Amino acid sequence: MQITSRFTIAVHVIACIDYFKDDYKVTSGFLAKSTGVNPVIIRGVLSQLKEAGIVNVRQGASGIALAKPLGEISFYDIYEAVDSVKDDGLFRFHENPSEECPVGRNIHAAADSRLMQVQRAMEDEMKRIRVSDVADDIRSRIQAQEA
Repeated sequence: MQITSRFTIAVHVIACIDYFKDDYKVTSGFLAKSTGVNPVIIRGVLSQLKEAGIVNVRQGASGIALAKPLGEISFYDIYEAVDSVKDDGLFRFHENPSEECPVGRNIHAAADSRLMQVQRAMEDEMKRIRVSDVADDIRSRIQAQEA
């Protein structure tokens, strides 16, 4: 599979931007501390999210902000922004199955369409899940911990 940790880092970053937007200037350094990830990686993820129209990144006093409401950002939007696998597909097949072996000779024809079916199902589900679902759960958990 080709989904990297950049996806979960991006979800964390977006949830963090939303949670702290009224209390702190959210910067890549701030997000690096929250995620436990090197600031260079955070800046790369932010660049991809900015290019996708998910965040606004401004130098100076305003810091980083969401470009649209959380309820309009799906897991699929993030996946597309930071982990797009359109060209190769989600599943990477081993490159040189033996043409001399009857299984090796036919494995792509037998499995490729099924693997694409799995990828499409996953992507369809990702389109239904919103980052607001995660953010709401985080807020509920924080409130429960503070009670």
